[in-house]
Amino acid sequence: MLAYQISVGNELLIGDTVNTNMTWIGQQLTRLGIRTGKAMTVPDDLGSILAALDESMAAAELTILTGGLGPTHDDLTKDALIRFFGVELTRHEPTLTRIRRMFFQRGIPFTVSNEAQADVPTNCTVLDNHHGTAPGMWFEREGRLLVVLPGVPREMKGLMLDAVAPRLEALVGASAIVTRYFQISGIGESTLSDLVIGNLDESLGRDLELAYLPHSHGITLRLTSHAGETEALARVAAHIRTRAAQYIHCETPETELEQTLVDLAIAKGLRLATAESCTGGWVSNLITNVPGSSAMFVGGVVAYENAVKRWMLDVPDSVLLEHGAVSREVALIMAKSVAAKLGADIGLSTTGIAGPTGGTDEKPVGLVWIGFWSKDAHFAVQARFFRDRVLNKERSAKVALEIARRQILGIHGLPYDLKAESA
Repeated sequence: MLAYQISVGNELLIGDTVNTNMTWIGQQLTRLGIRTGKAMTVPDDLGSILAALDESMAAAELTILTGGLGPTHDDLTKDALIRFFGVELTRHEPTLTRIRRMFFQRGIPFTVSNEAQADVPTNCTVLDNHHGTAPGMWFEREGRLLVVLPGVPREMKGLMLDAVAPRLEALVGASAIVTRYFQISGIGESTLSDLVIGNLDESLGRDLELAYLPHSHGITLRLTSHAGETEALARVAAHIRTRAAQYIHCETPETELEQTLVDLAIAKGLRLATAESCTGGWVSNLITNVPGSSAMFVGGVVAYENAVKRWMLDVPDSVLLEHGAVSREVALIMAKSVAAKLGADIGLSTTGIAGPTGGTDEKPVGLVWIGFWSKDAHFAVQARFFRDRVLNKERSAKVALEIARRQILGIHGLPYDLKAESA
């Protein structure tokens, strides 16, 4: 099945909003064995939406359109749909009831504009939106499918997973496309390529593809077979598992490193605490984003000022004066102290110069010390990251999580070949 995507919204074209919907939908379609042939982004303009619909419905068996379903004057998708199909709008009472209930429960005033969100073209099958207000819509015409979804990512994803993917899966049946995902942490893309590729050239070809998908916190390896479950697919997957074993934290498409760490700590019966300076709570934020993390996360201290390091984490004035806040010695004390004070099995600490200012020749912007403490190990590692403040915080937090994962599993070696300096 060939699919086209249409994204509607001026905000996407001028750069106010990053179009993450298009990427995510493409991933979901690929897993279903549906090929995305084209993706279009059009403004909030009736003529542009109609032109995109004309092109897509003529060329593709499936069109997925997102955006333009809100309650404001610039939301024109439904106007375009009734013109395209030559139908009228009708009020979908179950949707109206659901929206009213949602507003009442949240204590939000209900307006006429919100009422109009329950209006849908007469020829559509309504897809109930349990994640927001605007319903999704499913159209069929002359063997072609059109799926219309809200542009809000949370609502779009919910509808796609709850209502759209099951319908599409029933239509396309078993797919010849089989995909394996390997979530990688603690190694650079070029180093990973050298490590993994080895003698794979003879195994990769028209029916088997290996893609490296780097992102700010790691790499996703995507292995795709266009011939279904084959011996070659199994052989290459086994090769990757062997060569990159210590770097693979999971083999699911969207699992983040923090989810892996939380699951691992719970399985091992370990509790973790954090002491953060330069990351400002980013490590604890990542951990607590994971449902169920309360079973392994005790708490954290954001010790930004030196005074807080002294009062709450017992970092002596003498150490701060001699070595500075950004140092091996301070990272070691912070990690051990937070674990002791909060009764945790593992203490993680971060202290560094996030930038863009504050660096010196001796301690440049991007210098970070990450501390680790457990009953079996106590060390700190020095890393040098970026000149960008947010990237430094993000990378420091992810490296701290990866260090903890490796220590729990007893993996020899540190991420990115960092060197441990023991207490």
